[in-house]
Amino acid sequence: MKTLLVISPRFPPINAADMHRVRHSLPHFEQYGWEAEVWRVNPAFVERERDPLLVETLPDAVDVRTVEALNPKWTRFMGLGNVALRSLPSYVWQGSKRLAQGDVDLVYFSTTAYPVTILGRYWKRRFGVPYVIDMQDPWHTDYYVGKPREEQPPKFWFSYRLNKYLEPVAMRGVDGIVSVSQGYCDTLQGRYANVTPEVCAVIPFGAAEVDFEVMEESGVSQPFIDPDDDTIDIVYAGRGGHDMEKAARGIFGALRRGREEHPSLFKRVRMHFVGTSYAPAGEGEKTLEPIAEQCGVGDAVTEYTDRIPYFQSLRLLRDADHLVVPGSDDPDYTASKLYPYILSRRPVLAVFNQNSSVVDILRETRAGTAVTFNGATTTEDLSRRVVDAWTPMLERLPYSPGTDWKAFQPYTAKAMTRRQVEIFDRVVSQQ
Repeated sequence: MKTLLVISPRFPPINAADMHRVRHSLPHFEQYGWEAEVWRVNPAFVERERDPLLVETLPDAVDVRTVEALNPKWTRFMGLGNVALRSLPSYVWQGSKRLAQGDVDLVYFSTTAYPVTILGRYWKRRFGVPYVIDMQDPWHTDYYVGKPREEQPPKFWFSYRLNKYLEPVAMRGVDGIVSVSQGYCDTLQGRYANVTPEVCAVIPFGAAEVDFEVMEESGVSQPFIDPDDDTIDIVYAGRGGHDMEKAARGIFGALRRGREEHPSLFKRVRMHFVGTSYAPAGEGEKTLEPIAEQCGVGDAVTEYTDRIPYFQSLRLLRDADHLVVPGSDDPDYTASKLYPYILSRRPVLAVFNQNSSVVDILRETRAGTAVTFNGATTTEDLSRRVVDAWTPMLERLPYSPGTDWKAFQPYTAKAMTRRQVEIFDRVVSQQ
């Protein structure tokens, strides 16, 4: 049995999108010959919502170890909130002591708190242990360069320069890349000579039906919609952002068209966008509801920016009449949240860049309808195609999609864990 040291700063009970790959993989690592230790940051020093039910989805014998971090209550006075930077000294100290024992075969960084990954190169030089990085989002990216300040992430000036310096430190020694997008791999291969196609593997997040089982057994409820009323409640649970403007305008433009062309049907529609900001509770900026107002359908659209507990979001998906997923104008954006949408067994309408993997997955599994766009697509054309796809879906309600669950099997957590382990085995065999 080989030993895997997993660095995942945000881990249950913390409710964060970047810990789901590890959480879903833990029940399966052992059967593929790997024993995992997960090293997280003390939840008391992680500024994210908590969901205690997440702990119940972990294997009983899971080895979770905790490192400390600088208290954000104090570091915020200096403008420092990044959990990777606050925890870096503790990871250096505790991780080095662990690796000095000599029985760790591989370090696996599965997190979007990317600055912590620079430790992989340090530990590799000191202890000879290889490392793999999971690229769930872009790290250093020019996507926001030149965009209006209000469309840039907070502290973009600082983070852009920090990432530009730190990414090469981590990438020039990396032994393997697991990525949710081929585009991320292509970018890294263009920057670093050691990141070759053989080093990279595109592996989406896996789907875990056990999450819905835990949700049902726990009796979780949600306060956003009444599944028994006469409205058609359409739900999106996930982040918003200015990069989703094109998809949002297509959706809200379609809603306006539908109200004009099929008033008895579309005037029953109420759209709910929940958990759209990563900002602290009460401080999030609405990025979708203002577009709905500009499109003339603000009375039918509600945006709730605060993040909500993970299992409450699953309950919301299950209680909805219909689900919608707006995509980014970035073609590499994959929306790992897609799998809970499919597992909810509710009709799904996705509006995505034509090059996104979401489009292929929906079409292969027949789990939903994808309307695509590219850089040349006009809002007028997109809204027309959205309403044409949307109308028959609404007319058919209520129904469950005819998902091809056999075609869905390659996207399960077990299948995705096996693909990760193939990377681990290859890296270790080359040492």
